[in-house]
Amino acid sequence: MTRVVTTTPGMYPLPDWAKDELADLKGRQKEDLITGDEGEELAAVYEQARGAVVERQQTAGLDRVVEGQLRWDDILTHPLAVNDVVETRGIVRYYDNNNFYREPAVTGDLSATGDVAAELDAVDAASEQLQGVFPDPYSLADLATDEHYGDEAVFLEAIADFLAEELRECPPMGTVFLLAPSLVTEPPGEAGERVAEAIDTVATAADAEVVLYPYWGALSEKTHAHVLDADIDALGYDLVTEPDDNLYNVQEYGTTDDVALGLVDGQNTLVESPETVRERIEWFEEHTPNEDFGRVYATANTGLFHLPVNKFEAKLEALAAAGMEVTA
Repeated sequence: MTRVVTTTPGMYPLPDWAKDELADLKGRQKEDLITGDEGEELAAVYEQARGAVVERQQTAGLDRVVEGQLRWDDILTHPLAVNDVVETRGIVRYYDNNNFYREPAVTGDLSATGDVAAELDAVDAASEQLQGVFPDPYSLADLATDEHYGDEAVFLEAIADFLAEELRECPPMGTVFLLAPSLVTEPPGEAGERVAEAIDTVATAADAEVVLYPYWGALSEKTHAHVLDADIDALGYDLVTEPDDNLYNVQEYGTTDDVALGLVDGQNTLVESPETVRERIEWFEEHTPNEDFGRVYATANTGLFHLPVNKFEAKLEALAAAGMEVTA
């Protein structure tokens, strides 16, 4: 019987109280924010907020717990934005929605900062329950600007090496999600093999189960075929946005032994019922008769930072409840 593991791709909304406190503190500490030095007061608010969202996941009963990425004001580019050899510049639209981030321009040789590792070290959860969240190397390179390496292939390789180094500094974890929206929105085309090698570099650095998690649609057939060559444990499928195209990829080209399924909408305030979540898992399994999945990660189809806090919490409850009922 397929084991269902309930989790999320992270990227949580800040609790309302934290949002208010941080707005006040950041207004008074603009220079600290620009230089990346948060100061003790800011750090204390983030620490308290992290504890709250970790506890909320545990109370809901999720199988995997993420740190929440509450400090990631620059969304997926955060691991670069805090790097000393990266200049954060003007505001850029995040894909084609109403969120924005500061353009990260890489101006020197990248090396790990330990920033994400420190966040994960601060999570009060058992190592097997802990889940790390990172951008995949292709999406991070796509969102960044190269002003140092001078070659697209070399830049992608450098980003992959950087992420791998960051992962090696992390504490023991059960799972790592590599969030990969650019694989859908900007297919790599002829560079697919090179992208798979970059993903492989990152995945093999993790001492954990690695989930490559594209979203906002389905991978092109060529991209899907290429990423299956990477050393990943599970590939993700957005069943909210493009269920039929994602199913087609699996039917035509196969998939990994485990899969991650986007079952609740990370951008829509309509809260799915546990029954809806279960039905989407069953639909996927019923239409992939040749697949015998060892594990299905039941998750949201995107990061959840778009949502009001009460809707975000309700979606955690729906995922957890659906997972409990499937495994009962």
